[in-house]
Amino acid sequence: MIVQRRAVPTVLAAAALLLTAGCSSDGGGSSGPDGSASPSRSAPGSSAPAGRAGQETPRAKGSVKVLRTVAEGLDSPWGLAPLPGGGLLVSSRDDGTIVRVDEKTGKKTELGEVPGVSAAGEGGLLGIALSPEFASDHMVYAYFTSASDNRIVRMLYDEKKPAGEQLGAPDTVFKGIPKGVIHNGGRIAFGPDKMLYVGTGESGDTGLSQDKDSVGGKILRLTPEGEPAPGNPFGNSPVYSYGHRNVQGLAWDTKQRLFASEFGQDTWDELNAIKPGDNYGWPEAEGRSADSGFHNPVDQWTTAEASPSGIAYAGGSVWMAGLRGKRLWRIPLNGTAASAEPQAFLEGEYGRLRTVVPAGGDRLWLVTSNTDGRGSPKDGDDRILELRVT
Repeated sequence: MIVQRRAVPTVLAAAALLLTAGCSSDGGGSSGPDGSASPSRSAPGSSAPAGRAGQETPRAKGSVKVLRTVAEGLDSPWGLAPLPGGGLLVSSRDDGTIVRVDEKTGKKTELGEVPGVSAAGEGGLLGIALSPEFASDHMVYAYFTSASDNRIVRMLYDEKKPAGEQLGAPDTVFKGIPKGVIHNGGRIAFGPDKMLYVGTGESGDTGLSQDKDSVGGKILRLTPEGEPAPGNPFGNSPVYSYGHRNVQGLAWDTKQRLFASEFGQDTWDELNAIKPGDNYGWPEAEGRSADSGFHNPVDQWTTAEASPSGIAYAGGSVWMAGLRGKRLWRIPLNGTAASAEPQAFLEGEYGRLRTVVPAGGDRLWLVTSNTDGRGSPKDGDDRILELRVT
């Protein structure tokens, strides 16, 4: 596959620091009475990378308190990006719109519709992220499914314009990501190095994941202009890691280590610590493998327990939203290893959970996903919740 990028003259900085960290299915099994995983889920194994000696680890048992409902009545929400001056931008997968939510009042203001979105199946307007220079350039990045592919654009956000007209014309920075009815990936995030990380899916074509010439079934690392980032493991290639099925969540810890959640097929969903250039096994391996050529997950879950989407890092743990699992998982860490058994919270209380984002300190923003065509009316409409976690 030929990957097409917008030709943009850029001045690349010296090779950026490579970040180490890891990667998982739309799957819900039951948890034990104390919130820990049921016996059907495998315990953390020694195959995960060892934690760093002497590093402080979070306590084995945590807690979650729902502080309030921030906003209700959202339509197929997918991505969420907190604005530095207050407010939350939320993308609608099926409508192709971005709205601003006032986190104090819950008021919703539509910025506008992103042109070119072709919503079908699991595709549509997916992840959004703010430029690392947002304070000066006011650029919003979006990953979406078009009529021909999945692509990334950036748009000028001008809040002084009337509602519905606040998004400028999209500037395509990267295109040619395989699309399908399923497995479109879609999560984007700027890392501590100010490079753009992209989680893609293999669009149902499992052969793409092991093909390093394809951008399907990968984590990509790009400059803000959409070029392969300096220091990538395969030379002038956007590919950062490969052998993924459908990457759905990206987050960094305080040591700048990258973690990613990934949908499995029928057996195991994964949380991975991503190391540049590593092979995460799909389709030859789903979950842990005895093959030393594959990077094993930090932990794994049955698809009914998880089907993970967004992840966030807070308080020494990765917090992972579950779609089919309808729960929020806490995975305490020591380095890039699970330091204790994961715990499940909010099981079945708010339905499918799509996106979780740090809200500062011990708080998280959590977005539900009950209007995505797979939710149940009994789980209610879609909302944003504010949580306090430990």
